[in-house]
Amino acid sequence: MDFGWHPAAQADYDRVRAETGAWPDDLPATLTGDRWRRCGAAGLLGYSVPAEYGGSGRGFLDTARAMEAFGSGCEDMGLVFAALAHLFACAMPIAEHGDDRLRKRVLPLLSSGEWVGANAITEEDAGSDVTALRATARRDGDDYLLDGVKSFVSNAPVADVFVLYASTDPEFGHLGVSAFVVERDTPGLTVEPFRKSVLPTCPAGEVRLDGCRVPAHHVLGVPGQGAAIFQSSMRWERSCLFAAYLGQAGRLLDRCVAHARRRRQFGRAIGQNQAVSHAVARLRVRLEAARLLLWRACWRLDRDERAAWDVAAAKLAISEVAVDTAAFAMRVLGGAGVRGESAVSQELLDAMAATTFSGTTEMQLEQMAKELGL
Repeated sequence: MDFGWHPAAQADYDRVRAETGAWPDDLPATLTGDRWRRCGAAGLLGYSVPAEYGGSGRGFLDTARAMEAFGSGCEDMGLVFAALAHLFACAMPIAEHGDDRLRKRVLPLLSSGEWVGANAITEEDAGSDVTALRATARRDGDDYLLDGVKSFVSNAPVADVFVLYASTDPEFGHLGVSAFVVERDTPGLTVEPFRKSVLPTCPAGEVRLDGCRVPAHHVLGVPGQGAAIFQSSMRWERSCLFAAYLGQAGRLLDRCVAHARRRRQFGRAIGQNQAVSHAVARLRVRLEAARLLLWRACWRLDRDERAAWDVAAAKLAISEVAVDTAAFAMRVLGGAGVRGESAVSQELLDAMAATTFSGTTEMQLEQMAKELGL
């Protein structure tokens, strides 16, 4: 078993970590064009998109490694999430399931960062239960007419294109869901932004569809394949997006170690107290274990093996260690952790979000139990 990295992957990890670590560390109120262009110039917005469509064409394992570097170098997890939701939940479904006309037109714009992509599946009554979609798509000649409301759509206020899921045959449940590529300027599509406390620099909003006319060739795959396409995109999101949270947790843990060595109380460094040193050691073990789970999941995905248990286990382990590491950082850093731009309170909120999006912790446990035959 070889745990080494081929030179190109290691070089990309080092490059991405150094480049994103040099970006300004101020936290803007929302996503800015300047920051988005930086992501595009760094190759992050099309990293796994095939090269013929403007991307780098990397597989799961190489992509996860680079996205861990992104989360390690960049302290703005809202920006990280915006970029990776764009890549894994919008660009990759188009790359893997769109027709060639769609790929040639849309993917180069998404990969370069000229366009922003968004995924619209969640509804007020269809969060974890994505089979309960009320948005509908009705065939009308060579087009489809889309109606409904999508909520919690990341990047929606600034998105140029959406991968949107709607029911074409409601009586068939999840087998009647289809996936559509809908451009922002489509008549009948409106976006209502809203504020949120987690990942604040990733804008979000509600998307309303009122008779939106979408060409039939903008259907991804074939009608009724939407649920399978969504699950396909989740392979990327639950693995490679969560690699960025490995980077965040590692960055925060390194900060805690440096602080514990430097900070002195009662005549000695606080890192000499077992309450601190043992907590750091336990978190490091959990972080390394989560990383190995992710690498195994990505290795299996690259080999086209079934990896449902592995992906769920990695997503669960990473999200939980991210929360616990950020909470520990809040405690051990004390005043240094809540002061001004060095505050880690936002990092904690951003980590807590990871236990909910892309499938809640409970949904991952259900998936794992199912894979075990329970």
